[in-house]
Amino acid sequence: MSFGNIDHLAFITPDLDGTVRFYRDLLGMELTLGIGHDGFRHYFFRTGDNHIAFFAYEGASKMKVKFHGRRTSEPLGFDHLAFNVATREDLFELKDRLEAAGIEVTGPIDHGAFWSVYFFDNNNIPLEFAWNLMEIVEFPAVVDDDLPAIVLEGSAPQPGHWAEVTSPTPPEKMVAEKAGNAFALREELLASGKGRLTRAGEVALAQAKALQNAEAAD
Repeated sequence: MSFGNIDHLAFITPDLDGTVRFYRDLLGMELTLGIGHDGFRHYFFRTGDNHIAFFAYEGASKMKVKFHGRRTSEPLGFDHLAFNVATREDLFELKDRLEAAGIEVTGPIDHGAFWSVYFFDNNNIPLEFAWNLMEIVEFPAVVDDDLPAIVLEGSAPQPGHWAEVTSPTPPEKMVAEKAGNAFALREELLASGKGRLTRAGEVALAQAKALQNAEAAD
């Protein structure tokens, strides 16, 4: 099994128009994909090979403000979202653009291996943009005054800590369980020419149809 890049991180916004203005028009990310029905919307913005996405619906609220990396006893599992920029000039260009828009920016802060600027979006999501000034040549590159023993095991997955798969899913049963909120998106994109199925997608849908037909015949 192999993994690619993070496909997307999804957040909540009470103001989709303001979020499009912030991510597309201020930060310069491309608005690539969206689905909306019954007052429920899910929109995607491209950042490099990845996306950041937002759910928008009535009753949504902005996040509670907590600055990046600041300790808290609140029941929060999220701290901040960080992006890379390619050059030092890019970092300062972004800082200048944000400040011209009236957005408070902290930094750049020198974190040794990278410099970062910090700010909040229109939903109070804490954002970081970082420029790397070092290349890491050996992993895991961990500097800790109380180094956990588990780190000494190395950066690669260590076998024997989880149960092994004994009943793998056969290919003919590798089908989706049910339709989701964006199910209609596929037919709309195919009909409009804004999207096309991959070969693997065609095979998956054919297998799903064959399984449905077999179950209906039983």
